[in-house]
This record gives sequence, C-alpha cells and structure tokens, in this order.
Amino acid sequence: MRKKPKWEKAYLVVEPQISAEGIHTYTFNRSCPIELGFHIHAGRHNVRMNRHDYPEIIYVCEGRGDVRIQDRVFRVKRRDLLVIGPDLYHRIMCPPGTQLKLASLNFQSEMVRGSNPTADDEQYLMPFFSQSSSFPHVVHPSSGVPQRVLELIRGIHAELPATTSLARLAVKTYLKSILLLLARHYSRHLGTRETFEQKQRALQRLQPVFEHLETHFGDPIRVEDAARLCAMSTSHFMGFFKRHTGQSFVAYLNGFRISKAQPLLASTDKSISAISQEIGFCDQSYFGRVFRRLAGMTPWAYRQRFGNPSFGSKRSPPQTDIVLSRA
Repeated sequence: MRKKPKWEKAYLVVEPQISAEGIHTYTFNRSCPIELGFHIHAGRHNVRMNRHDYPEIIYVCEGRGDVRIQDRVFRVKRRDLLVIGPDLYHRIMCPPGTQLKLASLNFQSEMVRGSNPTADDEQYLMPFFSQSSSFPHVVHPSSGVPQRVLELIRGIHAELPATTSLARLAVKTYLKSILLLLARHYSRHLGTRETFEQKQRALQRLQPVFEHLETHFGDPIRVEDAARLCAMSTSHFMGFFKRHTGQSFVAYLNGFRISKAQPLLASTDKSISAISQEIGFCDQSYFGRVFRRLAGMTPWAYRQRFGNPSFGSKRSPPQTDIVLSRA
C-alpha cells in the first residue's frame, strides 16, 4: 500500500518559520538533509514572501493559483512543477475561497555534492544556482517531466525518514534522478554560478536593515532610515531593495508587521488597538486595511477563527490524511 502523505496548512507550518529577513528555515536531518512537505495553501491566509538557502521543487497536486518569484508572477495549476533556486524571494498566492495542495521537496546541496564535489556534482545543481531574471520556473505537464518527478518524489516519500544506510542511498538516488531530469530540461537556460553569487552579495548588503527590523519593527521606520543603515541613498536603496527582494520596502515592512500581529491576535487577549500600536501601526484603521489585504480577513475575524479557546474564539478544524493525487 502506498504511504499516505500528511497534509498540513501551510500558514500554520511555514509562517512561524520565517524570520525578519524573510528567511524560511528547515531543520534538516544531518545524515540525510532532505525534507518533503505536503502543504495546503488557502486564499484566506497566504504565507508571506520568503526565501531559503537551499533548492526547492514543488509539485502541484490539486488546485490552481499564482506563484510570485521576486517581481514575476506565474500562474500554476494541477500537475505543474515549480523549480525555485536558493535566495529567491517567493510566495504562493490563492484567491479567496480557493486552495492549492502542493508537495514541496527541499534539500541541501550536500545531498549530491558530498565532501569533495566534482564538476559533475555541480552540474546536477546548475538549474538552481544559475536562475536569471528570465528563468522559466514552471515546468508544464506537456513536457512529461512533472509526472516523472512525481513518481520519484513518491519514492523519496516511501523511504523517509531515512534511518538506514540503504534508505539514504535510495533517497539520494531518487533525488539525483530528479536533478538529472531538470538539468536536461533546462539545458538551454543554464548560465553560470555567478548569477547566484551576485544575489548573495546583494542580500548581504541588506543584512543591516533585516537585523534592525527584527528588534525595532514596532518603532517608526522610514525608508530613509533603512537606506542609511545600508549606506545607500534613498532612491538607490528603494530600487535595490525591490530588485533583490521582489517587493518594495514599505510592502515588505507591512508584511513583516502583519506576521507579528497574527500570533498576538491568536494567542493573547490584547485589544486590536493595542496590537496595532505594538507592531508599529499608529492608525488602527490603516492596520485593519493592511491586515485584510494580506491575511484575507479582518483582525477581528482572524481572532475569532484562530484565537485561543480560553478567549472565546474558535480553533481551525483539524487536518486529516489525504492520498497524494495521481496525475
């Protein structure tokens, strides 16, 4: 019998793992650094823009929606495959009343590189480390690649958690087969590793403002202040920030503040006005408008749906196991 995946709400699993820098962090198993998650993305609460320092492969099991990668938006539907390289800001977006069910494969490059990487090892990873601003991130079913990748993902799922040397060998073999398919599919689009290294240097320049946000998000923060932290002029900073994160600084700041408001609404009895002030919104009305735009509901409705029962609110319904859809 095929092993069933455990489906989880993306917002409840992924959002808490995103830092002020918009970095999503997995705690990988050191002996086999690969994770396979089955996530439900619902239009009422989309996960905010985030990035991570490892490659990601996503198979669309059910539904349709949009995926924003940097400043580009891709429409995806059932049986599509998404290929996302390290340090690219991205976000899954669903219209209200809809949902996407995705199988997300994340792995660290050492899974194929080993301790003494060769040129062949690097070739496996080139579709991820050489993604330019025009890279075609979506692989459509007509290519035949998504279906073959799905079968290999099933093989990985059957072996995890890989507690034996034979299981780890199987996982690595399945992963290399996936990467070979992608390397062949993207052979005409591969550039150089310099694209990836330029992105890393750019994000390093923004590090001071990310660190400042982590501890001062509740204080007034102007674009001029953020630019000064990065030793840039305001105009240069605005263009630089949007080019390398895929959104304006104000949009990024609002998204980060709303992500801080959500657990306060769900787990405390603080007033909405007090929470608005605490996270840096001086105007409660403006806070409500921004919250509704980003979370898909008002702060009050969010508290009613996800709040602690001791405050008289409702919990979200429990998740059940669902069989991974066949293509």
